[in-house]
Amino acid sequence: MRTRQPTPPKKSPRAKPVAKPIVALPAPVGAAEREEIFARLRAADPEPKAELVYRNPFTLLVAVVLSAQATDKSVNLATAPLFAVADTPDKMLALGEERVRDFIRTIGLFNTKAKNVIALSRILVERHGGEVPRAREDLEVLPGVGTKTASVVLNVAFGVPTIAVDTHIFRVSNRIPLFVAPTTDKVQAGLEAIVPEPYRLNAHHWLILFGRYICKARKPECPVCPIADLCRYPMKTVAA
Repeated sequence: MRTRQPTPPKKSPRAKPVAKPIVALPAPVGAAEREEIFARLRAADPEPKAELVYRNPFTLLVAVVLSAQATDKSVNLATAPLFAVADTPDKMLALGEERVRDFIRTIGLFNTKAKNVIALSRILVERHGGEVPRAREDLEVLPGVGTKTASVVLNVAFGVPTIAVDTHIFRVSNRIPLFVAPTTDKVQAGLEAIVPEPYRLNAHHWLILFGRYICKARKPECPVCPIADLCRYPMKTVAA
């Protein structure tokens, strides 16, 4: 007698994915709005300053190298005693990697950063007479120095109208939006091309401070933002 095989259960039809609505991203603000945005930022802070504490171009360079993945406050706490004994490449070399490491131990990645500080100090002494070079290509080959660090040094130490794009400026530029791009390098190139010339020298400071204290990542302070009426960000924070 043939045994009857059980009928396999029918499979439930797979639910079709629900198409997500396409949300149109706002277009970047126009030239007149850009002019007004920077006019307001300047009015709120006519003479913006870097929050990193430094004594000269060399200590600025070192401070910016140390600030990678660290807060300006933590860097300032570490560099105050460091720069008191080593504020030139020669003095930093004399201090040595081990002692530099001890000074910056409270900063993230301090082992690698100590090596970079000594290595770049040696290059400055051997190739540039102990001076920080003013050419971007010479800065960017120094250990621990990339596009952002070079741009900060050129802007703050030598008055070159560059815009060093960090996480804050990247967010602000894409959020307002001033210039929309997927990488910091492209945002930098875009901003340097469109920021009105009278504001270009200090734009780096205004945008980074604006992103740090008002246009925050998680909960932007839209109710007190000086450019809220010009910003096209669709998810503004409302007053409680």
